[in-house]
Amino acid sequence: MRIIVFLFFFLCIINESFSQMKGIVFGSNGTKRERIIGANIYLLNNKLSTVTNKEGVFELTLPKDLPDTLVVSFSGYISDTIIINKSDRFISFEIILYAETLLEEVIVIARKSTHSVSRMKTLNVENLSSGELRKAACCNLSESFETNASVDLNITDAVSGAKKIQMMGLDGVYTQIQMENIPYLRGLESSFGLNSVPGSWIESIQITKGTGNVVNGYESMAGLVNLEVKKPQEMEKLFVNVYTNAFGREEFNFNAGRKINDKWSTGVLAHASTMLGEIDHNKDGFRDVPQGNNLAFMNRWNYYGKKFETQFGVNGYMDNKYGGQTGFHSTNTPNLYGVQMESKHIDLFAKTGFMFENKPYQSIGIVYNFKYQTVDAKFGNRNFNGVEKRGYVNAIYDGIIGNTNHKFKTGLSLVYSDMMQHMDSNKLNLQKNDRVEIVPGVFGEYSNSGMRLNSVWGARLDYHNLFGWQFSPRLHMKYILTEKTDLRFTVGKGWRVPNYMMDNISLLSTSRTWYSNQTLLPEISWNIGGSIVQEFKMFGRKSTLVLDIYHTEFVNQLIVDRDSILNGILFKNLEGRSFSNSFQTEFSFSLFKNFDIRLAYKILDVRSTYGGSMQQQVLLPKHRGFVNLAYRTRNNRWEYDATCTVFGQSRLPDATLANGSITTTNVSEIYPMINAQITHIHKRWNFYIGGENLTNYKQKNAIIDAENPFGSKFDATRIWGPIMGINIYAGLRYALKK
Repeated sequence: MRIIVFLFFFLCIINESFSQMKGIVFGSNGTKRERIIGANIYLLNNKLSTVTNKEGVFELTLPKDLPDTLVVSFSGYISDTIIINKSDRFISFEIILYAETLLEEVIVIARKSTHSVSRMKTLNVENLSSGELRKAACCNLSESFETNASVDLNITDAVSGAKKIQMMGLDGVYTQIQMENIPYLRGLESSFGLNSVPGSWIESIQITKGTGNVVNGYESMAGLVNLEVKKPQEMEKLFVNVYTNAFGREEFNFNAGRKINDKWSTGVLAHASTMLGEIDHNKDGFRDVPQGNNLAFMNRWNYYGKKFETQFGVNGYMDNKYGGQTGFHSTNTPNLYGVQMESKHIDLFAKTGFMFENKPYQSIGIVYNFKYQTVDAKFGNRNFNGVEKRGYVNAIYDGIIGNTNHKFKTGLSLVYSDMMQHMDSNKLNLQKNDRVEIVPGVFGEYSNSGMRLNSVWGARLDYHNLFGWQFSPRLHMKYILTEKTDLRFTVGKGWRVPNYMMDNISLLSTSRTWYSNQTLLPEISWNIGGSIVQEFKMFGRKSTLVLDIYHTEFVNQLIVDRDSILNGILFKNLEGRSFSNSFQTEFSFSLFKNFDIRLAYKILDVRSTYGGSMQQQVLLPKHRGFVNLAYRTRNNRWEYDATCTVFGQSRLPDATLANGSITTTNVSEIYPMINAQITHIHKRWNFYIGGENLTNYKQKNAIIDAENPFGSKFDATRIWGPIMGINIYAGLRYALKK
């Protein structure tokens, strides 16, 4: 801790030795003024530039060669110029641009980056816009990260079709997923929930590496993923998306937004999909992907008043899937190994905000969420039933201390969770896991914006009715080394209560017996890391190099040990060490106009104590390479996108083969995954066609002892690669904008 304190004061001292200018830009029409987002700030002689952020604020590093002329401009306003001298270092400016008197309409078309690392934020936040999501099919959230290198997606087993995300090599349960800052896809949704969020609903995704803000809760341990759903006041008047693929998947999406008056707006988002094909390309007698149906619906309302604003709505879905051996459709075929999953979800959400008339930088916001979830699953002769009732309230007070360089947030939160989980099997010695959790908490966060150094200090104190007090401190820092170079540092603590049944439900697709002779405790971890963001010119165009390195150390963790007992799975609290080291480098540049390239390479060193010794996490590639190519024609009629990911070797768990011998293959193969898509844009219509797994790579013998699924050696969880071959898809989008 002394090192962190020393680093902070050292950077504060260094901060004073650099020259930087800050300012805020307003636009005025003669009667009122408002902050301008995206105003251009430019030094004529030194050719340095920046733009104002969403608060109308800009920062600029002044060069040694002064004086210079600062030009401030924005479309529709009269530009202004200021002579900047050496005496203007460390000064804050307030600049007002006055509106022009226009005789005709001026239309400005700008091409925004679909993928970016936010340089304005103190935290390490990566933003994926709706344009980035359209580079792939993105039928649901689980397919929305195919063109992203930071978030990995893996298939959990060969029979259920369930997918999970990973960040920094850690399971998705350690990444807090939110829908517009409301905790989402947790509890009973942790294993199958990714398929429940339609991709056509998502406006953007923000990926935060490391522990997030304390305002968002205590469960962010490896990262945070926030989903922004289309807003009624901004979404299309009408949007339709139709999709089909070679495996028999059909999908229909419908969105509609309406502005009722100056204050009220509403939006409807609907989704329906079905999987018709009974696909068995590897001829092992099991479906490669389950069949079934999914229906989802959301209705949301927005109200914007002068002193009060609110958003509220309802979100629900029904998901029904069945898989397993070909020919299995229901319990009426008892001699076949079948997999059935039925999920039902409904939640009510609301946000309210109160502004103070005489204090524009102070406000109170309250977030509410109430959820009811049921899950019924069947894996052969193993059954799972779960019911979850959840309530969440988060009240936040925002304010400043003196000026906007010193901001703070403080508030109270309450989490209520009533969860029932029950397994029924003659092979399991774990039968029931019911509990009621009540977690009140208090938090505080202070943000300091300096000329060079920005920092966010936060801490929260929560009381769990079963496990007592939990204290979570967090620190985030950003240091602007030069105009084109940012350094970031983060350290913080996160914790969560594991749900060993639902978090690992895919492990029911094996004959192994589950064991646990301990009272499972909360998982607690510390995350420390940082990043470097460097911008420069290459081929005369903007290029970005990002280097990330993070270390996660677990104080306690639920260990899923598949090594200690050959025909069993042991759930236990951590005995020894468990950690994750993650290194990633990403390089983005434009080879020529409208042709963007992203290259990434990642190393994951994730080890825990298995079988009494430190070993690499199973089914996790240590090395990954990533290439994304995107080209858009000059007339904006055609878009071409291609992504190639190369997966390195993974350590495999031991397994007993059908002949009784033990597997001798300890590592997986190296394999590529190539996806591509072509989109044609014609007025309001988008027509797209694409392909996935274009190399047709498939894991051989994905299921062990597939001929005897009810036997003692059956195992469908040893999955490290794709089990389906080439998938060709096509679709169309129609958007009628407001």
